[in-house]
Amino acid sequence: MITIREESFHDVEAREALLDACFGPARFQKTCERLREGRKAADGLSLAIEQDGALVGTVRLWHVSAGPDRPALMLGPIAIDPALQSLGLGGKLMREALGRAAVLGHKAVLLVGDAPYYERFGFSTEKTESLWLPGPYERHRFLALELEAGYLDGARGLVSATGAFEEKADLAALVAAAVQGQLPGMRPAA
Repeated sequence: MITIREESFHDVEAREALLDACFGPARFQKTCERLREGRKAADGLSLAIEQDGALVGTVRLWHVSAGPDRPALMLGPIAIDPALQSLGLGGKLMREALGRAAVLGHKAVLLVGDAPYYERFGFSTEKTESLWLPGPYERHRFLALELEAGYLDGARGLVSATGAFEEKADLAALVAAAVQGQLPGMRPAA
């Protein structure tokens, strides 16, 4: 049975393994990765496809600004287990993500991807002509979808990350807790 659900922290390892299988280490070199780096995904928009208890698909959307003072989302990466590709799971996951984004009140989604694939969901280069990304990308792959008609009219400028920063563990506090034996499985230093 296949289920689309919100991702949980238990999915992180499986999600990263799936992304490695689909994109390899080059995924960390992409311009869109710079927009995601150190940021939290948009609330309610980290989705997973689970089949028989295994994570087989993933997509996340991120807060960005489509030029000055124009909130939008950046979609990606989206990945489906290579053994299950061409079964329509990517399309189902994409429609679910876009539907949830609309329900949550978001007005536009940007992405860098294969135009012939994403056109079926309404994405095009029409609304990205006056926007640019902070690094190298292929212009014909920079796409947008308005969830509210006309929202990106006049959008111009640099796309920049606006989402909340990920909380990082305080290394000094972790070391102090370990020394004092306050971490599970750790005994105090002698």
